[in-house]
Amino acid sequence: MSGYIVQGIGFVAVAFFILSYQMKSNRLLFLFQLIGCSIFVVQFGILGAYTGALSLLINILRNVLLLKANVWIWVRSKKTMIGILVLLAAFTVWTWDGWISLLPFASVGVTTVGYWTDNAQKIRLSQLMGSPCTLLYDVLIHSWGGVLSESITLVSIIVSIIRFGWKNLNDDRFKNTESPLAKAA
Repeated sequence: MSGYIVQGIGFVAVAFFILSYQMKSNRLLFLFQLIGCSIFVVQFGILGAYTGALSLLINILRNVLLLKANVWIWVRSKKTMIGILVLLAAFTVWTWDGWISLLPFASVGVTTVGYWTDNAQKIRLSQLMGSPCTLLYDVLIHSWGGVLSESITLVSIIVSIIRFGWKNLNDDRFKNTESPLAKAA
């Protein structure tokens, strides 16, 4: 397959992420992000970046579960989080391609732990730790759409920290607004 087509697939995924923020409903926002993430799974598979592709599938699974945390009480359990991390570790071992495989593992792993809190500061911290891992992985596997998407994400995280203030993210007024688990509680 042409390199331009493969890179084009990644830019289509970026378009879905950008469009997601233009949606009026959260349902459409999440749907467009799910589609964008799924398109990146396809691109990563074509690029032979299997650890990244499977990590994105786990990321999709995690996000779907978190969206249902207010309906499926078992999702709130730390055991569910640990199950996701074990699945992530198993897929990382299964698709091991050297140290590069640690990047998607670290990114999805650290953000999974962060998302299981109800603390905006911890969620942002997990994103600040995970996002550079994804960005570096995208560079190394030559997913230029992924690089653009993760750069936008990283800038967005930094802007939110500047906008709200690091210490203010630990304030009670941010409780129950960041984590789907908090919304479910």
